[in-house]
Amino acid sequence: MRIAVFGSTGGIGRQLVRQALGLGHEVTAVVRDASRLPADLRERLDVVEADVMNPDALFPAVKGCGAVLSAMGTRDRGPTTFHSASTASIIQAMTRAQARRMLLVSASGLVADAGDGVFVRYVLKPLIVQRLLRHHYADLAQAEELLRGSGLDWTIVRPSRLLDTEHPGRYRTARDLNIRGGLSTTRADVAHCMLDLIDDPSSIRHVISVAS
Repeated sequence: MRIAVFGSTGGIGRQLVRQALGLGHEVTAVVRDASRLPADLRERLDVVEADVMNPDALFPAVKGCGAVLSAMGTRDRGPTTFHSASTASIIQAMTRAQARRMLLVSASGLVADAGDGVFVRYVLKPLIVQRLLRHHYADLAQAEELLRGSGLDWTIVRPSRLLDTEHPGRYRTARDLNIRGGLSTTRADVAHCMLDLIDDPSSIRHVISVAS
């Protein structure tokens, strides 16, 4: 399948690219600066340098894709519209290109629900995590809402606190619910989960939580 990956130079994005190539997908990496891609990957990819906020520039990258995967990220702790604005731009480009399938990385900390343990649901998330990351989460929530209203065949993937490892391991998933005891997720597992969900019709228009 031909897939486009946004955020290819980030931790999850690099895992998505490597694992997708290993599965035989044809991968287009959409990046701001191609030099930030590892050299061993650049020669195996179609690389499109583009401003993610410009839908016209994204159109060639998403046209003809069976799936578009967004692992965009920012370290900005202040007020931001990065996730929502980039998601809106990708949606506009996909709609024009008649591309249907999109998977978006969000965060499990955004929501405290019945899937969480009592301490996480009523103390850790609302009193600590959501206050600390309130601007980031407000932007992610807006990005999720844009995707829900897009008319695309979307899936939102919500990992917990991200960790690094080179290889995906055993992880748990839940649909439209957080995962009890799921306090961390490796970036490799996020990527593996997203690629596995591409062809899973039961995940369309649902939130999938993932924890290692």
